[in-house]
Amino acid sequence: MTPQTPASERIHIALLGRTNAGKSTLLNCLAGQDVAIVSERAGTTTDPVQKSMEFPGLGAAVIIDTPGLDDNTALGKERMARTAKMLDKTDIAIVLITNDNIATELGIIQECRIREIPVVVAINQIDRVENREALIAKVKAATKVDVVAISATTGEGIESLREAVVRCRPTEERLITEGFCKAGDRVLLVMPQDKSAPKGRLIQPQVQTIRELLDRGCVPICCTPDRMAEALASLQTPLELIITDSQAFNEVYQLKPEASTLTSFSILFARYKGDIALFTEGVKALKNITESSRILIAEACTHTPQNEDIGRVKLPRILRKRFGEGLHIDIVGGADYPDDLTPYDLVIHCGACMFNRKHVLSRVERARQQGVAITNYGVILAALTGILDRVRTQ
Repeated sequence: MTPQTPASERIHIALLGRTNAGKSTLLNCLAGQDVAIVSERAGTTTDPVQKSMEFPGLGAAVIIDTPGLDDNTALGKERMARTAKMLDKTDIAIVLITNDNIATELGIIQECRIREIPVVVAINQIDRVENREALIAKVKAATKVDVVAISATTGEGIESLREAVVRCRPTEERLITEGFCKAGDRVLLVMPQDKSAPKGRLIQPQVQTIRELLDRGCVPICCTPDRMAEALASLQTPLELIITDSQAFNEVYQLKPEASTLTSFSILFARYKGDIALFTEGVKALKNITESSRILIAEACTHTPQNEDIGRVKLPRILRKRFGEGLHIDIVGGADYPDDLTPYDLVIHCGACMFNRKHVLSRVERARQQGVAITNYGVILAALTGILDRVRTQ
């Protein structure tokens, strides 16, 4: 089986527009296959459809086909709510229009601006327009964004659309281990292989980190916590960096050579996907937590809970042992993240290996705007075990 880039590492491109603007046809055109059902009947696309593909000039991408913005059916509000959730993870938006009546589209373009999402406007069905230059000029003046004329049916202008999308690509190149190591450094990865790591496989953060270390010319050395002492004893000099699973923080710290830097997969991914400075600040809210407080634990994945699941079992157990059995803890997974976070005294988010950076930052920003402290699994576990000040976070 050919390895694929995980969805969390792909550029997410949302197709937005009214019903029958040609979003599904465009998705099929870009994908080169029939991914979405196409019909002249309004409301054919009832839920967001996602297709992973290689986007020329952009690389690994996910194209998201969304319901029409003018969906007035009985389920229209729910569908629009799902489209709004798609914006949380959107890196680039393509807004399709078919004429100069674009009041609805201007609203979604403004929403994208607020969320700092780059927008390309595609005038679809251009093959049916008589005075195309006048239409293009009018739309450019109204939207003040890049405008491309296309026909998703004939393929006209599709290459120009691809080029416009590529111009929106984020210029920032991020690395998981940026600033923590350099070429030639030896890095020990301490990885418990419990029920959260299915037999024969490593979990995604471990795989991504190992691959990056290899690409950067580092020397990764892997072990489980119970073999860490043996791994260290086999080396003549101390390692430059040790990366541990957050669950093994305490035992790994006890064995860590003085000269070695210690961090965790969760902390690295908090830097890579989110706002590590805000997470580190957010953990200070622990000093105000009491048994009557409310805490939200948010997981990016929706896996079936295991006996010793960190987010659903271990972390709640540690928190209740510290602050009291009456501590109110809500746990959500996947897309189930509350719009209103104000009932909570603290939000604790997982490392978010299943989310793209845009999705994580949208959640972080929601907490920041509502004045609710937010932190991360790795940061809070280091704080609860008393070693946060001895673990590198940035």
